[in-house]
Amino acid sequence: MANEDRISTPGEAVARIAYLSSDIVLSVQPAQSADSNFSSLFHAWSSQKHPGLISKSNRSPPEIRAIRHNVDPLLSVCDLAKAGRLVSVTTPSTILLSSIPHLYQIAQHPVVLHVALHPSGYPDYSDITSIRQTGLTFLQSESLQEAQDMALTAHALAIKSGKGVVHFFDASTSSNDQSIDPEDLDLLRRALGLDSVRLSKTSASTSSILYADDGKVATIVESDLSASQASDGPSAPDKSLTGPTKLDATARPSTTGTSSSGSSRRDSSLDSRQTGSSATSINPTITRPVTSDDIFTMVTNIWDLVESTTSRAYSPFQYSGPSNAVAAIFIFGSDAGLFGEAIDSAKSTDEFAGTGIITARLYRPWLGRLLLEALPASIRKIAVLEQIRRKTTRWGPVLLDVLTSLKSGPMVGSSPTIVGHQLGYISPATVWQALRGILQNLMSDSPIQNLEVGNADGPSAAITEYELEQPKIETAYMKILSQLFGERLYIANALDADTAGIPAKISSTPEFGFGSLMARQEHRERFLAEAKDTARGHAFTTDTPRDWISKWAMGHKDPKTVNVLASEVIARLETDGSASASRLLKNKSFFYQESQWLVGSDAWAYDLGNSGVHHVIASGANVNMLIIDSQPYSERAAGEASRRKKDIGLYAMNFGNAYVASVAVYSSYTQVLQAMLEAEQFDGPSVVLAYLPYNKEDDSPLTVLQETKKAVDLGYWPLYRWNPQNEEKGEPNFNLDSERVKQELQEFLRRDNHLSQLVKRHPEFAANLSQSYGSEVRTLQKRKARDAYNKLLEGLYGAPMTVLYASDNGNAESLAKRLGNRGKARGLKSTVMAMDDYPLEDLPKEENVVFLTSTAGQGEFPQNGRGFWEAIKDSTDLDLSSINFAVFALGDSHYWPRKEDRIYYNKPGKDLDVRLAALNGSRLTDVGLGDDQDPDSYQTGYAEWEPKLWQKLGVDNVEGLPDEPPPITNEDIKIESNYLRGTIAEGLEDQSTGAISAADQQLTKFHGTYMQDDRDLRDERKAQGLEPAYSFMIRCRLPGGVATASQWLQMDSISSSYGNETMKLTTRQTFQFHGVIKGKLRHAMRGINKSLMTTIAACGDVNRNVMCSSLPEKSRFHRDVHAVSKRISDHLLPSTTAYHEIWLKDDDDKKTQVAGDAIVDHEPLYGPTYLPRKFKITIAIPPHNDTDVYAHDVGLIAIKDGKGRLEGFNVLAGGGMGVTHNNKKTYPRTGSMFGYVSADKVHLACEKIMFVQRDHGDRKNRKHARLKYTIDDMGVDVFKGKVEELLGEKFADPLPFHFESNIDTFGWQKDENGLNHFTFFIENGRVEDTAEFPMRTGLREIAHVHKGEFRLTGNQHLILSGVSDEDLPKMKEMLKKYKLDNVQFSGLRLSSSACVAFPTCGLAMAESERYLPELITKLEATLEANGLGQDSIVMRMTGCPNGCARPWLAEVAFVGKAYGAYNMYLGGGYHGQRLNKLYRSSIQEEEILEIMKPLLKRYAIERNEGERFGDFVIRIGMIKPTTEGKTFHDDTFLYLMSLRTGTSLITLTLLLNKLSGIYGLLALLTGLQLSSLQLSMYIYSVLALIVTSLLAPHIRTGSPFHCLALAWFYILDSLINALYTAAFAVAWFLVVSQHHSAAKGDKPPGQATGGQTIDDTAGFTSPEYNVSHVDVVAQPAAGLTKGEEAVAIGRPASGASVSGSTPNGPSLGHGVLMPESVPSIAIIAGLWLIRVYFIFVVMAYARSVLRSNMFNSSRANLHLTVPGDQKTGAPNPFAASTPEGSGWRGQLGRIMVSIGRGYWIGDDEDGSWARGVGGKFLRSKRGAEDAGPGVGERERRRRSGTGPSSRPVPPEGLRVQDPR
Repeated sequence: MANEDRISTPGEAVARIAYLSSDIVLSVQPAQSADSNFSSLFHAWSSQKHPGLISKSNRSPPEIRAIRHNVDPLLSVCDLAKAGRLVSVTTPSTILLSSIPHLYQIAQHPVVLHVALHPSGYPDYSDITSIRQTGLTFLQSESLQEAQDMALTAHALAIKSGKGVVHFFDASTSSNDQSIDPEDLDLLRRALGLDSVRLSKTSASTSSILYADDGKVATIVESDLSASQASDGPSAPDKSLTGPTKLDATARPSTTGTSSSGSSRRDSSLDSRQTGSSATSINPTITRPVTSDDIFTMVTNIWDLVESTTSRAYSPFQYSGPSNAVAAIFIFGSDAGLFGEAIDSAKSTDEFAGTGIITARLYRPWLGRLLLEALPASIRKIAVLEQIRRKTTRWGPVLLDVLTSLKSGPMVGSSPTIVGHQLGYISPATVWQALRGILQNLMSDSPIQNLEVGNADGPSAAITEYELEQPKIETAYMKILSQLFGERLYIANALDADTAGIPAKISSTPEFGFGSLMARQEHRERFLAEAKDTARGHAFTTDTPRDWISKWAMGHKDPKTVNVLASEVIARLETDGSASASRLLKNKSFFYQESQWLVGSDAWAYDLGNSGVHHVIASGANVNMLIIDSQPYSERAAGEASRRKKDIGLYAMNFGNAYVASVAVYSSYTQVLQAMLEAEQFDGPSVVLAYLPYNKEDDSPLTVLQETKKAVDLGYWPLYRWNPQNEEKGEPNFNLDSERVKQELQEFLRRDNHLSQLVKRHPEFAANLSQSYGSEVRTLQKRKARDAYNKLLEGLYGAPMTVLYASDNGNAESLAKRLGNRGKARGLKSTVMAMDDYPLEDLPKEENVVFLTSTAGQGEFPQNGRGFWEAIKDSTDLDLSSINFAVFALGDSHYWPRKEDRIYYNKPGKDLDVRLAALNGSRLTDVGLGDDQDPDSYQTGYAEWEPKLWQKLGVDNVEGLPDEPPPITNEDIKIESNYLRGTIAEGLEDQSTGAISAADQQLTKFHGTYMQDDRDLRDERKAQGLEPAYSFMIRCRLPGGVATASQWLQMDSISSSYGNETMKLTTRQTFQFHGVIKGKLRHAMRGINKSLMTTIAACGDVNRNVMCSSLPEKSRFHRDVHAVSKRISDHLLPSTTAYHEIWLKDDDDKKTQVAGDAIVDHEPLYGPTYLPRKFKITIAIPPHNDTDVYAHDVGLIAIKDGKGRLEGFNVLAGGGMGVTHNNKKTYPRTGSMFGYVSADKVHLACEKIMFVQRDHGDRKNRKHARLKYTIDDMGVDVFKGKVEELLGEKFADPLPFHFESNIDTFGWQKDENGLNHFTFFIENGRVEDTAEFPMRTGLREIAHVHKGEFRLTGNQHLILSGVSDEDLPKMKEMLKKYKLDNVQFSGLRLSSSACVAFPTCGLAMAESERYLPELITKLEATLEANGLGQDSIVMRMTGCPNGCARPWLAEVAFVGKAYGAYNMYLGGGYHGQRLNKLYRSSIQEEEILEIMKPLLKRYAIERNEGERFGDFVIRIGMIKPTTEGKTFHDDTFLYLMSLRTGTSLITLTLLLNKLSGIYGLLALLTGLQLSSLQLSMYIYSVLALIVTSLLAPHIRTGSPFHCLALAWFYILDSLINALYTAAFAVAWFLVVSQHHSAAKGDKPPGQATGGQTIDDTAGFTSPEYNVSHVDVVAQPAAGLTKGEEAVAIGRPASGASVSGSTPNGPSLGHGVLMPESVPSIAIIAGLWLIRVYFIFVVMAYARSVLRSNMFNSSRANLHLTVPGDQKTGAPNPFAASTPEGSGWRGQLGRIMVSIGRGYWIGDDEDGSWARGVGGKFLRSKRGAEDAGPGVGERERRRRSGTGPSSRPVPPEGLRVQDPR
């Protein structure tokens, strides 16, 4: 641990000592989210892995366990101590009284309790005095330094004595102390005696007794050398007693030591028997309990050690004051230091001057004789001050201790007068007054005993103490109670109740609440009797109240009757005016039958008798208890028996008179309501056990949801209801409501009965059978699979090869199976298994093992390999020296673009390879790395790795290998499915699993359902040996999103009966149900069809649900458009009858079959293979683009005629949102404008577009199969031409339209017919009931009375449509009742949208629907602070890049990359017309908030009038606009940063380069001669430096003029530099040639320009010697010593040739071609290639700035045609009419733009320039996955009746270039 920082609080000082000196630290906290004096430090150090001094391994940290103060925190301490663990507890003093039963046991174990007295500032020391008789040792500290030293003393003393030690202190007394140095580790080690510690931990006791005193006593074993002295009286304690060696009761006596009083040591025993015999000649030994004198000896030795090291001395009683003092004050409270300071500063005339002060350091054992020794003999009067607020006797406990010590010792007869005082709160301002009062009373002749000093009520200011409060998260159940019972609800032990001054700690207990309820019921009975008596008389003014009271009294036990009559009675009494009426009205609440409840926590479950739960149940009274259990399933204390809570439910059911229910609001809201209603109606005690798990009280609802699901699904928290009165009704008493547990429970009960009988017959099996059933099943499954496969391979020839894989998305699994098949073909015995299915104990027996793993999350193993890795990672006894292994890993090198995150690239495979080698395995090959960024993805690396494997296995040259069958694709599945039948029907009948086959999973999508599993439960179910929690998602087909009220009710019923009690309103305007198990799937489908809806083609490779704008402002126009959406949907519906056969037909409904027993079916539109991929159509009605018309395969923009009716549609084609992370061949795309088509032909236009996609779409690569890629591959004009050819006419020019937004309009709207429509805010489309918001219930009630329609929007919201003015008041009332009228949310929240993602979507990489609301909440404070609360900013989030929530069009979007990590995109168009662009990759919440908060503030300050957020981030240069899909990934520098950042870095290098000009000119001052060429270059560099400095700052601002000027200047500078480089190169090569020729005797010609300077400075040494050439010869030259094999010979710049070779004349060519010149030329060429690339980057950035400026200046025009499809380009940004076009800058700008105008501002449909800059120099050839479908594929489709009759012909006029 780092010791650099000084310590400033006692809590920190104590925490450090406890951390270092313990195996386990129990940190008692007021709440998991509220730190104590110690806990924050523990968590910080533990998270940093700081080691302790005595932990199991020398460098491991102690275990830190946080325990809430109200859950019996000391319950498990003794069990831990018995197990040989050194335990310390840090706790507030408030738990001590309730823990007294445990303290008696703790006293006999080496446990340290550090107690912070509460309330801080004025603590109650009675918490300490109340436990003084438990046998514990007590130490007190009063300052910061003492806290550190006493903590050290406590731990050392506990170890040496074997007894529990309490160290208590008041933290407030040290608030003004100076900070101190950290602990002395060497001192701590010596004090603890680490050797003794380690020895004492080697033995552990496992005995456990239920009683408080378990009979165990800390003992000492010593040699009985002092037996002969026994008659002489007790000997003095042994000063050398230093402590124990063991805690074990069986420790043998020691025979060493020479102490005068015997060698002694402490032991632990259950008795005090002697272990030696006096009959032997060896010194006898005795075992005796540790005494008070032993404690004193040990603590004195420890303090002596402290004093010798630090010079700080301590004694059991500390006296300070004059040695001749007459009076002294014994202080047992928190004010000793305050009193001491006052006495020290007193004048000699003050009454209390010269008074001594006594404090106790060692409070227990109380050693009275040491108190006498500490007092001066002059003391005659002692005032005892006790800060004890709970007095149980007349005399204080400390006063009695002092009296006993002084009145019965040697001072009897001359003992001082002792006067007790009750010490209240003393402030610094009143301490002098208090001292005077104490001394006056003490010195008087008749002092007053128990005189109160100070303020007994404490300080006037609030005392810092944790108050009992209900965690905010627990209010869920309270809100449900309030919703159900309203004003009738009465919670007897509510924390905020008026309890007449009784502390909340008491009033919140069940005992208090139960008592108050009994009293309240008695009070009501008296009130009933009084009301009846009054009604019998004539005390009322009229007879009306009497009649109503009589009716009320007759039905007072029936809640329904009495509560209806109560209001009537009260109303009559209020109008009566008589005295009797007024008297009754004073208690009018008693007219109602209250719903009375006690509310508590799981803290009540630890001791049912002590908590009062037993008393409530046993009474039989009609009392309801709600007990909230908050223990998370993942942290259940199943392994720690002493901490297990009692099962209150089972306990209550055993009584037979109580209603019991177990509920969980985050699992089944409906069941909670049912249970609470039944409990309230039950006549007798009711117990509702409510689950609400959390780690901290401020946990998010998402965390609670995930923990709840695990607990309920796996049976840890079963949902049930037990009503003992049901038997009278003929109904079962017990109802199990956990759907998934029911079948498993039946199997368990059957198995449990069998095992019970087996154990009775064979008791020896009991231990094994009690193990985890899940682990048994898992092991058995692995063993059976392994043995079966081995048996299958018996007799086959070849070496074995076991292939183990870990795969999430199937790639590694497919690769492993392919490898296994290839191994078999080569004669190997191949076994292929998932890693987690493999029995790890068999691994050392293998010969050759191959591992393949993909990478999940943040460098984690995939799900089915995680268990294997955890086992092999932590194994210490696994020896793999006999196996050969190879590892291949699959990952994505660009998945983690940040440098610090790149360790996650293929991390599982790399880690596994290293670990296997560490376990002595032998590598067959180096680890192979498959990279998704390679041309063939991971196959590139695999193709290099696999041959090496075969070579090592000796099977690389095998002849006659069979051809591998091609992998089965979706196309194969479709063609073989018999028109979507497959084996779906058979799979539904298979009850052995909740899943269906992989092929059927693809086919069921066409039927509108996906198989999923609950990913929240994957890990836990796997650990239990269970298959994943499979279920199905069902999606309806609902054209235009319009449903009747009756249909809404039926959908609501389906979600309750078959789903998870929620409905999802999707981004495609339809209903979606989740959690439908396979057994209910067919029933759910039938229910949907009975509502006149269907699910066919809601998913799959067909045309899906047709969307349409929702809000019918222009009702007739909207009705026309909606009719078209219905017509298109019906027209493009698949024709297969498989849907009816599988889902709808009854058993008697037999399909007619023909010859061959085969069903004949036909798909006239789709053919047997349907479409290559999904196909989506949407309709938008301007001015609302609420369906994101640009984002779909076909987007239709409705055009209105002059009469306000539908005329036709502008047609967009080629939109699509699906993307794959880091695969730049995939991208989102906005639709291209095809033109206008009339309304009567629009369905045909959609059909023809679909036909062209059907016949030309890519069926080989599904990632390239969407319509957007087909259009881009063919070209817009070619594709459009084919559509027109099929349509028989051309598209007309598009008609004008205008969009204003793509979000919904919330609240009430009135249409042209006078009908009203209300748009609800349904956050992320999830319709559900929660405790805070019963949305689903409210919508259900509204649907019962609504006469209009429900309209689902494309933004996942809902419109209550068609409300007449007559029904409007009633609707508004119902909306208000259920809080459905609230649309007052932030503009950001109203504009947000999220997909489902976790837990059901199998593609999700991160949370979405469950996380986006939390993220927005964390941003809303910033929005409000900057005045943006009501501003609409479109924010969307998805869990993966498939784009279900259309994130690529949002102004700001977050797309899941890994769990908790997102890619952030900025710059989408507010109207849905522009794609956004990647801004940051793989960022987490902290980084998101760091980016968004300042950005929102900047937006508020700097935005232009009416400027949207997406436009703003583009204008300020944060992001570039994406003008078309193909440039979505472009505009990045080296794929690592934005072009702006890249341009800035390039400009920085230019600046640094031009600085050389200054240094060159400065060289002139030194007298250096420069050539004219060099001088001109330096002068130019200085000028270039000035120009660059002027232009560089404008890169960030995005100024079009300056950025364009910078680009042109960089081009010009590059040309000038090229000329200078060429000139200097010529000079250089000539000089080199001249020197080379001169060395051979040739006469050099004249110097080239600059050659003289080069000649003078090019030598290898100083100019004096000017050695410019070095020869290296292999043989010694003349005159050199033989034996040298190589000699370097320096040659001068001129002179005769050494070798006398033939001369050759110097020339430029000669210099260039010399061998020495080649490296120079290569370097220069490389640098210039980089320079050229930099030119492209700077140009691309300038181009993007220009186009961004053009884009923003012409936004109004973008509503007519989609961006990127404009044919005319935008206006010149430097036009004279623009701000940038004025003056000389405008003229120069126009000149710069005119050169290369087509590049700067012209059309660039293919985006080749921009894409080339951001990517590589050479585009790789299109791989096979990008190739077209091919002739064979088209021919097959043609023969099936769906393809073209001949190959496509290029349209007329299309020029085809000669490839030559």
